[in-house]
Amino acid sequence: MTDTSSRATPLTDGERAELDRLRAEIATLRERTPRRRIRWRSLATGVILTLGCLLMPVALLTVWVHNQVADTDRFVETTSPVIREPSVQTAITDRVTATVFEYVDVPELTSDALGVLSAQGVPPAVTDRLQGLAGPLESSLRGFVRDRVAAIVSGPRVAELWDRSLRTASEQMNAVLSGRSEAVVVSDGEVRLDLAPFIAEAKNQLVQSGFGVASRIPDVHPTIAITDATTLERAKNGYSLLDKAATWLPWVALALIALGVYAARRHRRALIGAGLGVSLGMLVIAAALLITRGVLVGAVPPRATVAAGVSYDLIVRFLRDGLRLVFAIGLVVALGAFLAGPSATAVGVRRGAGKAIGWLRRGGAKAGLRTGPVGPWVHAHLTALRFGLLGVAVLVFVSLSSPSGLTVLVIALVLVFALGVLQFLDQPRGDEVINRTAGSPGTG
Repeated sequence: MTDTSSRATPLTDGERAELDRLRAEIATLRERTPRRRIRWRSLATGVILTLGCLLMPVALLTVWVHNQVADTDRFVETTSPVIREPSVQTAITDRVTATVFEYVDVPELTSDALGVLSAQGVPPAVTDRLQGLAGPLESSLRGFVRDRVAAIVSGPRVAELWDRSLRTASEQMNAVLSGRSEAVVVSDGEVRLDLAPFIAEAKNQLVQSGFGVASRIPDVHPTIAITDATTLERAKNGYSLLDKAATWLPWVALALIALGVYAARRHRRALIGAGLGVSLGMLVIAAALLITRGVLVGAVPPRATVAAGVSYDLIVRFLRDGLRLVFAIGLVVALGAFLAGPSATAVGVRRGAGKAIGWLRRGGAKAGLRTGPVGPWVHAHLTALRFGLLGVAVLVFVSLSSPSGLTVLVIALVLVFALGVLQFLDQPRGDEVINRTAGSPGTG
């Protein structure tokens, strides 16, 4: 007996036609399904913006290097406060004092003096007692010399000598970075500064103060560690390229960012990304400066760590100011582009600002405040006035000689306040009374 339940039931003509139709539709859909295409425009704008953001911190570094090398006044302004720092003065005082007593042997001088006294017939009991005073005498002399050296190092003559040396060093900076300078030497893997001018000044002052034995100090050249030789070698390798790029690299970075924003499909989103990218680059450089400080301070002897840290902070302070400035600009640009966008957060912020302005309008209406013809005129030229205020803010920023990050924030806040006042004066209709427009505040 055959099991008919296992046999397939033949399709009817209608079912066969329906099956063929479905198979044809599936085949058509497979043919029409678009392949995933690479959005070359978005990729290109992303690459351009990324390159511009990466070049911005490099451009800032090149400008800083150029200012320190090419501008003597700026170099002196940067490094002049180093010698006036108490920790640096203490380190120099200790080093100079130690150098003085390397060539002034107090116990030997005491022994010679006692020998002369004995030869002159002084009783041995007296000379023995004087011999017991050799230790306190050496300590007193060391304290006297250190006090005199400290007064010299902290005095105006050494500060003037330091400034003159800096000006000379600025002129010789190219020679230092090219390895042809004799003022800065490399010894035992360290870059060292010659202290001979300080030794000579201390010697003259001590002799004039009555400590004539200081005239025995020969013409010596003790050194003090500045940094490690690896840092100098890296500076030599990068100096030429950075110095040449200082004039054009910032403009290249700005041009790339502007081109990326212009070519992007969504300009506002690209502007937000550019602002945040520039700010992130500044944070990376700031972190690198902090790490470099730790490495350099750890490379010097323990007694000189405080002086090395203070000196480093003074030398890079203008670079840090530039980092804060560019960071603030990038953050303000990104925040402004975000708040002008269509996101729920931006719309909510603008709606809240509009409600606040409406509340102020109602308060002004109750007080009898009228705008007269100003309100309709502001409404008719609102867009132009907004761009005008933005242009004034940019002009103020550009005209400042030494703007800072705080300056950028203050200008931004003043601009926001001015835009709020403009929105407050906006009168969509020709009514003079402010409360007629209080029910529909603009969102700007």
